[in-house]
Amino acid sequence: MVSGLPDLQVSFFFFLFVVSSFAGDPYVFYDWTVSYITASPLGDKQQVIGINGQFPGPILNVTTNWNVVVNVKNDLDEPLLFTWNGIQHRKNSWQDGVSGTNCPIPAGWNWTYEFQVKDQIGSFFYFPSLNFQRAAGGYGGIIINNRAVIPLPFGMPDGDITIFISDWYTKSHKGLRKDIENGVDLGVPDGILINGYGPYRYDPTLVKNGIVYQIINVEPGKTYRFRVHNVGISTSLNFRIQNHNLLLVETEGSYTVQQNYSNMDIHVGQSYSFLVTMDQNASTDYYIVASPRFVNSSDWSKVNGVAILHYSNSQGPASGPLPSLNDYDAYFSMNQARSIRWNVSAGAARPNPQGSFKYGDITVTDVYVILNRPVELVDGKQRTTLNGISYLPPSTPLKLAQQFKIPGVYKLDFPNKLMNRPPKLDTSVINGTFKGFMEIIFQNNDTTVQSYHLDGYAFFVVGMDFGVWTENSRSTYNKWDGVARSTTQVFPGAWTAILVSLDNAGIWNLRAQNLDSWYLGQETYVSVVNPEVDQSEVLLPENSIYCGILSSLQKDQAQRVNFSGATSISGSSNMVFIMLIIALIGHSFR
Repeated sequence: MVSGLPDLQVSFFFFLFVVSSFAGDPYVFYDWTVSYITASPLGDKQQVIGINGQFPGPILNVTTNWNVVVNVKNDLDEPLLFTWNGIQHRKNSWQDGVSGTNCPIPAGWNWTYEFQVKDQIGSFFYFPSLNFQRAAGGYGGIIINNRAVIPLPFGMPDGDITIFISDWYTKSHKGLRKDIENGVDLGVPDGILINGYGPYRYDPTLVKNGIVYQIINVEPGKTYRFRVHNVGISTSLNFRIQNHNLLLVETEGSYTVQQNYSNMDIHVGQSYSFLVTMDQNASTDYYIVASPRFVNSSDWSKVNGVAILHYSNSQGPASGPLPSLNDYDAYFSMNQARSIRWNVSAGAARPNPQGSFKYGDITVTDVYVILNRPVELVDGKQRTTLNGISYLPPSTPLKLAQQFKIPGVYKLDFPNKLMNRPPKLDTSVINGTFKGFMEIIFQNNDTTVQSYHLDGYAFFVVGMDFGVWTENSRSTYNKWDGVARSTTQVFPGAWTAILVSLDNAGIWNLRAQNLDSWYLGQETYVSVVNPEVDQSEVLLPENSIYCGILSSLQKDQAQRVNFSGATSISGSSNMVFIMLIIALIGHSFR
C-alpha cells in the first residue's frame, strides 16, 4: 500500500489539472465558517465577526479570469450575505451578495458563491452587507493579479502587504444599528484600527497600556506594494508612513499615473495600491498612521490608528510625535483626488467598453443628479434619502422578482433629480439603458464626506467641485484620463460627477458606503436589461435560496448544511469530476 502512494499523488494532481482544463479558466476553492469570536482590538475583550477564526478574514489571492468558489457557513445568530466590493460579476449579479440580488443565508445554513474575476486586476475587499455587520468585522482582502502574459506597469515588488484601516466602536454592531434607528449619532469612534489591531502607544496619555498593535516587518532597500482599504463605518482616514513616500500605482482595478504622495485621504469603501521603498537609515522604527479627516473636535484628535514599520536593521523603537497633518482641509483633499489619473497606456484589463477608447466622446444617454440630505424623519422614522426617496428593501430580492416576473415588488421610477414633494419610503429603481452611457452627479447636502459605490461596474470619475452642480459644470470635466474605479467621495457642500457604460446586464446596487447612511436608506439599484436573448448571461443558480413571495420554492434546509468545497464544482464539470474520481480510485487499487 505504501509503495502505491506516489502514484496516488500523481493521479490526484493529474485530476486537478484535468478538471481545470475541462472547466477552461482555473478554479480556486475556499471554505469559510463565519462566526463570532473574541478579540481585544482596543485592549478590552469584545465580540467580533471572524472567518475561520480570523479577524480580519483571509485574503482571496487570485488571477484575472479565475473562477472563485467560496462556500460560506453562517454560524452567526442572524442572516448573512457577503458582497465583493469592486468585483464586477460580469452578467452575473446573482453572486453580488446584497439584499436586492440574494436572499440572506439564514443562521446555521451555508451557501456557495461562484463567480469569475473576469477581465479585472487590482485591489478589492469583501464584507458582510446586511444588518450593520461590517461594524463588527467580517471583512477581508481580494487581490487579482495580472495574467503572466501581461506585465505590470512597474517593477515587480519585493513583497505584497494588505492593510485595512477602519474606525471602530466597542459597542456591538447590534447596539450601533439600534442607536442610529433611534436617531442617536454614532459620535466619535473609540479608536482607529489597522489590520484589526489598536494603536501603538505613541502617547501614554492617549493610548492605554496593553493594546496589541500591528508590526510590519521589512528589509532595507526593498520595495513593497501596500494595498490599503478603508473598511470602516463612516470616517474618512488619512494614511501615511513616517518619512516614506507613497507611490500611487493602482486604485480599485485601474492602474494610475504614477505619482508620489506624502499621505493619502482614503474615504470609506476606497482601496489604493502604493509602492513604498525602504530607503531610510532605520535609526528607529517608523509610524504607520491612519487618522480621521474633516473633523475639528478635540475628541477626534485623540483617535489615531498607529502601526509600526520595522526595518530588520532598526536601531530602536519609534518615538516622538506622529507625522503632522492639517486635520480639516477639504480643498487640499479635493485637489489630491483630482490629481489621481488613469494610466491609459498600461497594458491590463480595462473597464468596459474594453480596450482603448475616448470615453469623453461617447454620447450620454441618461443623466441623474442624485442629491442626499442628512438624517430626517420619513413616515415617523429616522431615515436618509437619495432624491427624496429612502430605499425600502422588499422581502423578495429584486433580481428574483425580475426572474419570476413578479409584479409590484419594485418600480422602475427612480427620479433623475430631486422632486418637489415630501420624502418617502419606496422601492424605487433606476431604469438603465443596456449599453447606454449614464452620467451621474452626486450632490452632497450633508455636513460630512459621503462616498458612493456602484456594483457591477467601474465608472470614470470626471469631475468634482464645491457648490451646486449646473450644466456649465461639464466644462470642467476631465474627458481623457479620469480614473476608473467603483467608489468615489463627495465632499460636504460639493458634487462629484461620474460616467458609466451600462454594458453589464443585471440589477446592480448603487449605495452610500458610509454604513449609517446606507443602513437608513441611502441606496437604490440600477436595472440593466438586455432586450435581446443573451446566451452568455448567467442563469439562476441551482443553489439559490428563496425568500419572501418565493419562500415556497425553498428546498429542504438539510441540503444547505453539507459543508464541503468539493460540492462546489457545478455545471458541465460534474460528470468529468465523477468519472475522474472513479478512475482515480481504480488506479490507486491496481
